[in-house]
Amino acid sequence: MLIGEVARRSGVSARMLRHYESLGLVRPSGRTGSGYREYSGEDIRRIFHIESLRSLGLSLREIGRALEDPGFTPSALVGDLIRQTRERITAETEILTRLRRIDAADPADWEDVLQVVALLQALGSKSADARQRAALSSVDEVPVPVEALVEAALSETEPNVAGALRWALARSGEGGPALLAEGLGSPVAAVRERAVRSLAEMPGDEAVAQLRDALVNPDAVVRGYAALALGTRGVADAVPTLIDMVVEGRNDTDAADALSVLASGDAAADRIATGLIDRLAHDTTRAPARGRLTQALAGIPGTRVSRALVELSHDGDRAVALTAAYLLQLRGAR
Repeated sequence: MLIGEVARRSGVSARMLRHYESLGLVRPSGRTGSGYREYSGEDIRRIFHIESLRSLGLSLREIGRALEDPGFTPSALVGDLIRQTRERITAETEILTRLRRIDAADPADWEDVLQVVALLQALGSKSADARQRAALSSVDEVPVPVEALVEAALSETEPNVAGALRWALARSGEGGPALLAEGLGSPVAAVRERAVRSLAEMPGDEAVAQLRDALVNPDAVVRGYAALALGTRGVADAVPTLIDMVVEGRNDTDAADALSVLASGDAAADRIATGLIDRLAHDTTRAPARGRLTQALAGIPGTRVSRALVELSHDGDRAVALTAAYLLQLRGAR
């Protein structure tokens, strides 16, 4: 079979076939009377072998070695190819992510593009000062895309930089709460905490909805930050979690403060008082928790709490009784 026919049937150009011949990968077995290359069936099979190996990413030099060395074993080479391919995919994914973020910033000109690139690089800097400056400057005329800010916030370990990133996220517009909510499902506890702390500082109804969902998160830290944030926003759904925090001694002072904020109306105050008093009466509630629950009653108005404090002032736990008596004095002095 002549070279033109081989090229047509194999899909390998005549020029590439000549290149293979110059490298010694495949040589036509014969020549016609006119001196034209003539390929045998074995030659054509070898061409297909070469193309198959090329499809795996092997270089022509590696293909030559594989075809000529009878003792050649592919396992090591295939392992190298897997590693190289993964590295290439990682690098290209990073480039694609960077391009998408530049596109999301909607740059007006090349100066804007360069500014976004510089900010993205600064957010990934090893210098905490550089990362903080980038976060604080990300709300300028060409803002950093929210995806980049979320990624940075979820990975940041330096407290000052983390605070700057949360500040920037709170001013980043739409999309932030949903992206941060994905971080709440991370297998890494520190990432979940960063996600909920950032979410707690996000404004708007979407953030509130995500925080409400976080109240049933398996992570107690996530539930606690969500409840505190919702409590300061007057969302009553946080009450059960806040009471749990008082009982368990997790940020119990902040939880009690949030409960007092939520107890602004008579109905809310009565609901919160009932929850605290019920936990005080529970047989399994231990002494330290009963003391914290009694202290939490201080910020709850209403006659129900006053009556409960009268009863608690005669409690068998001296610490609870003294606390209740003191709170009664304070309420009477008002």
